[in-house]
Amino acid sequence: MSEETRRQERIPVLQMVVVGVIASAVGIAWGFAIDWFPIDASTQARQIDNLYDLLIVLTVPIFVGVTVIVLFCAWKFRMRPGEEHLDGPPIHGNTKLEVVWTAIPAIMLVLICSWAYVKLTDIEEAQAGEMRVNVTGQQFAWTYEYPQASGKPIKSTTLYLPKDRPVRFFVQAKDVLHDFWVPAFRMKIDAVPGIDTHLRVNPTLRGTFPVVCAALCGLGHSVMRQDAHVVSKAAFDTWLRNRARGPAPRGGGGQQAGGGARRPRASRCSTPPAARRATRSPTPRRREPSARTSTRRSRARTRPSSARRSSTRTPRSRRATPRT
Repeated sequence: MSEETRRQERIPVLQMVVVGVIASAVGIAWGFAIDWFPIDASTQARQIDNLYDLLIVLTVPIFVGVTVIVLFCAWKFRMRPGEEHLDGPPIHGNTKLEVVWTAIPAIMLVLICSWAYVKLTDIEEAQAGEMRVNVTGQQFAWTYEYPQASGKPIKSTTLYLPKDRPVRFFVQAKDVLHDFWVPAFRMKIDAVPGIDTHLRVNPTLRGTFPVVCAALCGLGHSVMRQDAHVVSKAAFDTWLRNRARGPAPRGGGGQQAGGGARRPRASRCSTPPAARRATRSPTPRRREPSARTSTRRSRARTRPSSARRSSTRTPRSRRATPRT
């Protein structure tokens, strides 16, 4: 094989490499520019986001490289007019190339799995001062229970968490498989009937974040959504005390939600009779006649007396005289 033929064979490979590198750089930049997740509201969220950044860096060049090679070969080595009955040259496999493209993906998979294992072990490590929250999933709602050391557990249909305090969730299901997931925390776990699963989260941002079910659990799966409220420690303690106290009794005469005292309703019996007579109007209000009444009165005045009598009383008809 001459040097000119070898040079011509290298040109397509160099072109593919250049196009693949440029496309990979554009793909990686585009992947970092896309906002894949909502705002991170826990210490675990940042570490999981870093893992996804690693996946973008490693997987985008592979996808772009394979796509570029396929498209370039389809364009460069396409069939020309008059070559319908020609066979391509016999090509033997390249052992070195096969070893390379098998070893590189294997190394990448080992790297990704090792880093994911280290991160998962780190974020699931137990921390001091953890608060326990029991989560129960059922079609189609979440319920929460806060165990108390001195008394009955506090139950709620809304998740309240204190900021900067580690929380450990004990998740279970009553009926079918569910998946407890707060996207802002990046952590999720399956809720399996008969099995308690565990999840650790440390909220770092105050706000309201959606709670969703990430497993298809029935026809109402799309509406199985609630909110997680991350508040300050003082606000959370106040909420716990109010929940432990229970709902306020009705008609108790306490303070209203606005903070002011409830005004007592005035009683009629508490007012003296003389005061009630003084408040009454001295002369009764005269009722004005309506337009229909005045019209009827005017018609009655203008009607003759015979007509009035005939209209008021109808004479009896005379009896027929019997024939003799």
